[in-house]
Amino acid sequence: MGTTLRPDRGVRGPERPTLRDVDALNRVFSEAFTDRYTRDGLSGVRVPHLNPLVWRYAIEDAGDGAMVWRDADGGIAGFNMVHRSGAEGWMGPIAVRPDLQSEGLGTAMVRAGIDWLQAKGATTIGLETMPRTVENIGFYSRLGFVPGHLTITLIRDLANAPELAAERLSANLDRGVDECRALTDELAPGVDFTRELALTHELALGDTALVRRHGALAGFVLWHSAALAAARPRDELRVLKIVARDLETFRELVDVVQGVAERERVRRVSIRCQTRFAAGYLQLLSQGFRVHWTDLRMTLSDRPEPEMRGVVMSNWEI
Repeated sequence: MGTTLRPDRGVRGPERPTLRDVDALNRVFSEAFTDRYTRDGLSGVRVPHLNPLVWRYAIEDAGDGAMVWRDADGGIAGFNMVHRSGAEGWMGPIAVRPDLQSEGLGTAMVRAGIDWLQAKGATTIGLETMPRTVENIGFYSRLGFVPGHLTITLIRDLANAPELAAERLSANLDRGVDECRALTDELAPGVDFTRELALTHELALGDTALVRRHGALAGFVLWHSAALAAARPRDELRVLKIVARDLETFRELVDVVQGVAERERVRRVSIRCQTRFAAGYLQLLSQGFRVHWTDLRMTLSDRPEPEMRGVVMSNWEI
């Protein structure tokens, strides 16, 4: 059900955005996050607009969970991209236009996301925010979210990465997606990355590599190599999902994506590593990755992340 806030402002929503809203979404995204960094003391940071193709991925991945709120003139007042990967639900990006902050819109947006994910049966409901932003942590905590582990963005600038042969999902999409779904469900019951795998292939944003042991799928890695920012060249291969039965397979998958980046002439690999996988984190450091950024993962107190086997790293950003 829609919510109207501050009648004098005429804010209404949520509505589902379309691709015609991308320019407006980009303006709110850039203004809101630039304002947040400025208030956190990072006055020199200007958040760029996102690649429209990345917005298309975010909107289509969220589906009915893509929500915008509009002002009296029809302009975007705020948005919440709510995603569900089977039982795993998360929100992001979320932004309120700076002139409308502290008026209750952010609370309404997050609650709408929670309600949608609960109605869809998500057993994990979470989001990520900057650890230094105590206002955000307090805001989400008042809505029932509790702090968990860090997600640390690790990067490596490449120089002559090994070229390892690996099977690509694009070579046999239907079979590969089914195998990836089964492996993910085995290691993290209920989690399903089918939508992300298929949409990445459909939009040609990147690909997925598969690693087998004795003919059976042992792990896969999903990445995007399309530029993240609008009007900028490709400069980074971003890993969105890594699923591996064991640390040996995890290491091989990391080597594979470095080789892919080398062949595609993308000079840097970025992996958002959840520190709950301590062995995987240390493995990345031993392979030459360095810490670049940190985010705090928060989940609803009654909708935590499940116990997992092996390594299942899931990026809660677009």
